[in-house]
Amino acid sequence: MTEDELASEDGNRSLAERFSPWRARDSDAGGGLAGRLVRRFAWLDTSLLALILGSTAIVVGAGLVQVSLGSYEMTIGQAWAAVFNPNVLFNPQAWDAFLLGEAVPEMSTESLIVWNIRLPRVLVAVLVGMNLAVSGAIFQAVTRNELASPFILGVSSGAGLAILLTLVAFAGVTLVVPLVVTEITLGLSALLPLIAAFGGIAAFLLVYAIAWKNGTSPVRLVLAGVIVSTVFGSLQTAMFFFADNIGVVQSAIQWTTGSLTGVDWEQVRIAIPWTVFGLALAIVSARQLNVLLLGESTAKSLGMRVERVRFGLSAVAVLLAAASIAVAGIVSFVGLIVPHVVRNVVGSDYRKLMIGCLFAGPALMVAADVGARLALSPTQIPVGIVTGLVGGPYFLYLMRRQESLGEI
Repeated sequence: MTEDELASEDGNRSLAERFSPWRARDSDAGGGLAGRLVRRFAWLDTSLLALILGSTAIVVGAGLVQVSLGSYEMTIGQAWAAVFNPNVLFNPQAWDAFLLGEAVPEMSTESLIVWNIRLPRVLVAVLVGMNLAVSGAIFQAVTRNELASPFILGVSSGAGLAILLTLVAFAGVTLVVPLVVTEITLGLSALLPLIAAFGGIAAFLLVYAIAWKNGTSPVRLVLAGVIVSTVFGSLQTAMFFFADNIGVVQSAIQWTTGSLTGVDWEQVRIAIPWTVFGLALAIVSARQLNVLLLGESTAKSLGMRVERVRFGLSAVAVLLAAASIAVAGIVSFVGLIVPHVVRNVVGSDYRKLMIGCLFAGPALMVAADVGARLALSPTQIPVGIVTGLVGGPYFLYLMRRQESLGEI
């Protein structure tokens, strides 16, 4: 067999073998375990490793700056010592307090301030950055459009409208939860994280219903998302006219612009389970996302049930976006910028893209939150404003530099 024939044979089989998770890939069992591991992780390259190392350095550096900021002055060295205090790191009671909500054990003032007040803000920024970046990457594959994001597809606007309705129309409503011995009375404001998440989920279901016509298509999903976002955005603006309490308005603005002010371990506990579950599903779905990028007809020829996979992957993206909105409000542009930056560095292979987003998303969020703290110090501005100020010029730059911005 000639070299041309070998190359042709390899090219013909690569499409099915590299991208189809429903067909056997390793027909030759030879090579042993080491050989199979090398082939399985051959997609790892220096560009991805450089992105991981650079993003990690940004998160660590910006995180140390963040935990050193506040009314209780502390140098970066003192903050570093407090973060890596062995009496906290290796104290089971401390971790019970942080992760399970138990009583906080006795510790030094610096460690108490860093671990109980400042470090949770960094951790929430990391979780939100991961979730929004991966969510945006999934939406971009599902719609085959690199301009898609939770904001474009209605998730953010649905969550924002749900928050405003709760704060303005149901501000004085309380819920009585009966228990075996007593009962708990909750204001609806205490349930804002759940309300925001359900609002985002309901909005995307509406988008899917509008886009459905004997199935969906990437174009119809984007157009339906734009319709829902526009209508819900107008309703959000209208709700401000009915707010007669300046405190309600300020709280609504904080939620709808995205803010990490005042977050603590409770927000970390809310976000972690959904983040772990959603990110695990997203990572194992990388092959399906690669197949979707090949086009609907090719995906069907490889055995994929395109509509079912598209809806399932969209549900994972909505779950991740809702988990972020529930703890930080609506942070714009992260789900749009990060996948695009990572794609320019590592390429369009979703096995690399997903891993890159897990590191680049937190880097952007933690750095933007430091900027939000320092921009008008001592006044803190919402982190969503900073990400918006970064995202707008970045896409203006892309529009000037790239002629074919849009379809992947």
